[in-house]
Amino acid sequence: MANPRDRQPGGKPSHSAEQQLIQDLFAPLAKDYAGALGLRDDAATVAVEGGHELVVSKDMLVAGVHFFADDPADLVARKAVRVNLSDLAAKGARPTCYFLGIALPRRVGHDWLELFVAGLLQDQGQYSIDLAGGDTVRTDGPLTISVTAMGDVPVDKAVRRAGAQGGDRVYVSGTIGDAVLGLALAANEKPSWAESLDTDDVSFLKDRYHLPQPRTELGPVVRDHATASMDVSDGLAGDLALLCAASGVGAEIVLANVPLSRAARAACDCDRSLLRRLVSGGDDYEILCTVSPDKCIQFEDAAATVGVHVSRIGSILDEQSGLSFFDESGSVVEMTSLSYSHL
Repeated sequence: MANPRDRQPGGKPSHSAEQQLIQDLFAPLAKDYAGALGLRDDAATVAVEGGHELVVSKDMLVAGVHFFADDPADLVARKAVRVNLSDLAAKGARPTCYFLGIALPRRVGHDWLELFVAGLLQDQGQYSIDLAGGDTVRTDGPLTISVTAMGDVPVDKAVRRAGAQGGDRVYVSGTIGDAVLGLALAANEKPSWAESLDTDDVSFLKDRYHLPQPRTELGPVVRDHATASMDVSDGLAGDLALLCAASGVGAEIVLANVPLSRAARAACDCDRSLLRRLVSGGDDYEILCTVSPDKCIQFEDAAATVGVHVSRIGSILDEQSGLSFFDESGSVVEMTSLSYSHL
């Protein structure tokens, strides 16, 4: 759809500039995906093999909210793609293609877009996906990016939030809280715990914020073993609350079992209250899932085989009793906030 602001005198939309931009920069990203039709049509066709179904994820990123306005364009592009791939992985889906919508402030020029496209191209190669379509508009507001990603799974095999049962074990991949710390460092907040970090720690934490690592390789393992699953985008505690609500269950979590990176652990050693912030912060993009007790060993072994570390952090309760958090001594830990809120 044409942007009303992008009209020539007399009301005729200036399609030529938009189409030239698409063909010069974005069409090459779609050249290997037949259903994209060279990005010359209003819609793409998505072929689904027999016995499979589509899984579709959509996320929006806004400058000043989800990334800094002066972040490198290639990192912004890769983050926009990766947060969607994280959703697909949590459903057990194999990524196939994505659609891109971008609202460009008038100050954004061709050089920025070329770097943005370079970031997309890099992750297309890394994750074996293709651009299938989208839309570009100009705006007087902040840079806004919308990505819709598609993947496929065998029919009825997508892992939902609903499905956790009493007695299931709660697992999370990777490490938690790095992005929260990385955001604070990137924003130059100069927190007291930063004094405990070396240069490598600071670089690691900032990278975890700027460039999520979607656990796509864990997707098939989740599909084969998990009873419920979602990715951790708004905070481990809050996202677990959503999973429990969808499943009609409660959960008990031992905070000492929440996996932390070396850098995050050093920060927590400096500020003992920091752990509660780490489990309620966003942008981890790890997989949170539940596994029945009889499949735990197989799940852990399969995760290790694909090179992803998973940690058992708690258990599911039979009834919808909310979440309880405990320290290593068994004392209840009160959480003042469970997750980041977008509104």
